[in-house]
Amino acid sequence: MNEKDNLLNPPSTDFSMLDYECAYLPQKQVRMNYKYVPDAHQAFASAVIHRGWRRFGKYYFHPVCDGCNECKSIRIDAKNYIYTKSQKKSIKRNSDTEIIVQKPTLTQAHIDLYNKYHAYKESKDAWKFKNITHREYNENFVDGAQTFGKEVLYIRDQKLVGVDLIDILDDGISSIYFYYDPDYGRLSLGTYSLLYQINLANILDLKWIYLGYWVDGCKAFAYKPKFQPQELLDGFPDIDQKADWNICNLT
Repeated sequence: MNEKDNLLNPPSTDFSMLDYECAYLPQKQVRMNYKYVPDAHQAFASAVIHRGWRRFGKYYFHPVCDGCNECKSIRIDAKNYIYTKSQKKSIKRNSDTEIIVQKPTLTQAHIDLYNKYHAYKESKDAWKFKNITHREYNENFVDGAQTFGKEVLYIRDQKLVGVDLIDILDDGISSIYFYYDPDYGRLSLGTYSLLYQINLANILDLKWIYLGYWVDGCKAFAYKPKFQPQELLDGFPDIDQKADWNICNLT
């Protein structure tokens, strides 16, 4: 086995979770296939995320739901991105927002902001929520970042108001998770953070923003078609199989 094969096939533990309630579609059950990779290289992360996988911590995963294939992987073409008028306004509103890109960290400010955001989403959108612990946050967002995982911090009024977790891959940027201070809702930080990813991808000469899943009819994903042009991937091919992405327009 050559060096490239070693990078693409790191030591791992594979398993699947028992079915649980789907967060995207009512009356549906989810089953996730996991690969726990203690020491993943950027080449491995790039290969599996290109094929529709996601990463939290040292866990790489994708759904394997019985009788359901509604989760389609979606990516944005950063090199040919078309800004809308409202997105340009979002950039202007954040002209005074400080941005820091660094290796993921864990501070009390992270925990407080994460819990504040999710409490807000619980009251606004009926999200299920319990306070995250330092250990849980570390396992999900800090551990496993290796050299390619980053956090983008958004600072206003000398305080942390947004955190965007991303992976910088061989061909693009993978959006992992974003949360923000609801008291700064007027800044449209969710939109602005994604626009910053697009700008960063162009600076780094990367073509794609991997935006997770698209599920038709899911309210939480209603914002995704606003970022054009984009492509969809049906299914989750193995690492030695080709990923057939197709141009789409969900608007």
